[in-house]
Formats: sequence, structure tokens, C-alpha cells
Amino acid sequence: MRRHGDPAAAGTRGGPPGAALPWPAAREAARSLGRRCGPGAARWEALADALGGVLAEDLRARIAAPAYDAAAMDGYAVCGSGPWTVRGRVLAGHPHDIVLSAGQAVEVATGARVPEGTGAVLPYEHARRDADTLTGAVRPGRHVRRRGEETAEGATVLPAGTVVTPAVLGLAASLAHDRLPVHRPRVRAVVSGDELVRAGVPAPGAVRDAIGPMLPGLVAAGGGVLTALRGVPDGFGALVSALAEGDGESVVVVCGASSVGPADHLRGALAELGAEVLVDGVRCRPGHPQLLARLGGGARPGPVVVGLPGNPGAALAAALTLLLPLLRAMTGRPGTEPGRAARCRLDGDVAAHEHDTRLVAVRVVGDRARPVGHDRPASLRGAAAADALAVLPPQWRGGDVEVLWLPG
Repeated sequence: MRRHGDPAAAGTRGGPPGAALPWPAAREAARSLGRRCGPGAARWEALADALGGVLAEDLRARIAAPAYDAAAMDGYAVCGSGPWTVRGRVLAGHPHDIVLSAGQAVEVATGARVPEGTGAVLPYEHARRDADTLTGAVRPGRHVRRRGEETAEGATVLPAGTVVTPAVLGLAASLAHDRLPVHRPRVRAVVSGDELVRAGVPAPGAVRDAIGPMLPGLVAAGGGVLTALRGVPDGFGALVSALAEGDGESVVVVCGASSVGPADHLRGALAELGAEVLVDGVRCRPGHPQLLARLGGGARPGPVVVGLPGNPGAALAAALTLLLPLLRAMTGRPGTEPGRAARCRLDGDVAAHEHDTRLVAVRVVGDRARPVGHDRPASLRGAAAADALAVLPPQWRGGDVEVLWLPG
């Protein structure tokens, strides 16, 4: 009799591999699960750490913008019609209590708070000054940015669900925010394999881990944050333990162990933990042995598990198939890269597979894509030289293809 927890029994408890899904169906399964899971709890993040999340609340102005009446040009703040008598100088960031009366002016720098009574700013290039007497033509209200004319204090400037870009961070800072409430799925990774080394030149029979260094950028491209990356040896018990631990992450990425070889224990580990498997294999090349599951069940579902193949080129293809669509759907992001073509004309001599979707590394110029080669499952050379992966449906015979833009 096989012992409970014995590796030899793992395949029995996990059952045989399920029927692989067509590539489009697998992506939609990931998106659907992401929408059901949602973004998880909001976290308040310092501005430097909020990049890439989505706003969990509307962004409101803590202060008006501009915060005070400010000069929009270098020149002279004037009151009434000229000529004017120049009373002094005001620089940006320097406090003052000057009040102008009709016929008076002060020299001002761009961004300086203009004195009370200012009707306009006369730029240097339009001004004529003789000692303290100033003349020139200026329209009332010209070159003065009035307090709150861009944004009133308390106004909503961005809705919840907005992706936090560098511009959003700058806007938030300008409106006196130091932290933002963001949704950003927390992801931990488990990289399995006795043969993997993580530094230096590998000994004969060992290989450098190429998937672990990719994961932070891949997760960030989906709007998540990688909180931990743990290497584990091949073995059923080690994988069960690695899956069971955690600190409230929404997603666990398992690299390796998703195929059907003697060291691949992911299916058995998922069965041991009572996971619901939604995708067990995808009909694509590279990247066939990939999985999508959810731990727990009932009223207390646990994190989503994404199983990636152990070959780095295949793992990248699988990440674009399951991981990124899952993360993007969790946070309500668009499924494609905004502002970038979703389809291109594919040039070159490329053969489709009869039954599986092929993912081919390409360079994109305008509306045309050309294969770069070197896109075998164990290699990242092609992907490193590419902009995107072209999606060739089974039995494709030429024409436009969908493109998956590689995170940059």
C-alpha cells in the first residue's frame, strides 16, 4: 500500500493530466477567474511604491491647484493701467505681504505668488523700464494663474480604478498626497528544481535559474507585485509545504513541476491541498504544460495558483497566456497594451501547427511583424530580441495575427 504523502502516490491523487484547453479558451479562463477574484484588499502605499497599482478610491485634491495666485511668466505683476511704479521683486518660494494699488508693480519670477491687487503679469519682452517707471501693453488677467483655476480643493481628479502611472504619481504629489490606496495583487513565486543554481557558473548537470529573474517584471506588467521568491528542491512534500505557506498573497506562481515527468508534482500537490483545477494544459507551443487552479473552496477560497513550465521560453509564453491576463483582470486593466497595435501582418516563412497555437517571437515595425528566430522552449534569446509574440492559430495560412506585447 502506498503511504499518504508518498511521491509515488502523488500522480494517483492528482489524477491523469486533464484535457488541454485551446489557447484562446485558456486565456479567457484566466480572465474570468481574475474577474471573479477581484483585486483583493486595498493597501496604502507610499508614492514611490504605488506605481503600477490601480487606485482603490477616487483621487481628490487635498489642496487647490494652483494653491495660490501665481505668475505664469517672468516679468512684472501690475495693478491697473500703466505707467506703473516698480516697488520691488518677488521670487518663487519667498513669502511676502505686498499689496498693490493702481499704478504699482513688482518684478516677479515664474511660479511666484503675485501680490494682492495684481491684475496681470507684463512679460519682460513686452516691458519697458526706466529706473522705477514701467510701461507696456498687457491685457487684464494675462499671465496670472489664479488659485484653484485648474483644480478646486476637494475636487475629484481621477476615478477609482485608474492605473497609477508616473503622471498619476506626479499629480498626486502636486495635490499634497504622500500615500495612495491601491489595489495591486500580491504574488509569491515557487521555483522548483534540483538542477537550478541562482548565481555564478553552473557545474556540469546544473543550470542557471532564468525564470526567477523574469518574474518581478512579468508580475509588475500585470499590475501585481512579487513579494517573495523561494527556490525548492524537487519533491512532493517540499512543493506541498511551499504551496501551503504564505502571507495573504492573491497568487502563487509555481515554476517547473507542471509537466508529467517523475519530478513534476504540482498536480498531486494541488490535489493534496484540495485545489480546484481550471486549466490543465494549454494547446500552444511553447508552453503546453501550464496550469491554473485555486486553493481552498467554499466560503474561504485561497490564492490562485499559476503553474509555469520549467523551460524559460515556455514559461514566458505561459505567463503571457495565463498569469498576465489573470492579474490584469483582477485589477480591471485592459486586456491589451493601450496605444499599441493588437494585430499585425506577419512576414517571413513561418509555419503554423496543425492542432496547437504557435507563439512566435517577432519584431514589430509599423503594422508588420517579422520573426526573430531563436524561440525554442528552453531559450529566451528570441524573446530578448523581440517586441512581441505573434499568435498563430492552428492551421494558419498567412495574413494578420494577434500580437502579445512583451513587457519592457
